[in-house]
Amino acid sequence: MGKQLFMLPEIDREKTKAAVESALEKYRFFLLTVPEDKLPKVTATYSLVPPSFSNEFHSSTEQAAIGRIELDIARDKHIEWVLRAVNRLSKMEREIIYKRYLEDEEIFDYELYNEIGMSERRYYRLKARIFYKLAFILRIEVYKLSKHP
Repeated sequence: MGKQLFMLPEIDREKTKAAVESALEKYRFFLLTVPEDKLPKVTATYSLVPPSFSNEFHSSTEQAAIGRIELDIARDKHIEWVLRAVNRLSKMEREIIYKRYLEDEEIFDYELYNEIGMSERRYYRLKARIFYKLAFILRIEVYKLSKHP
């Protein structure tokens, strides 16, 4: 019985960590204001090309409004996605992720583990485990490519 029926794929730690950090960073970014290039242009533009009438929008104001709505929808979905995942963590795990990644003001790891009274080693072990949990909850874990034929 020394032979396994199936092998679980190995997780790529660095890429998984990067994916979780990216999702958390995107969350923080989405809490900021909408980029200026998504705002409608106020200045008039003139063209010698005659207008063509179709179902497409040609107005920069209309395009900006549509882009803004799409951005708002994507932002709201991402924020809800991350918050739902973080809320599935334990109280201590939520506190670490919230204080380190989700609050407006950035804090460094050493400041956080000193603030919560945890040793550096225990903090980093717990943080690694939290990242794995978040990766699986968010379904953004990254696997190493198998080398089997």
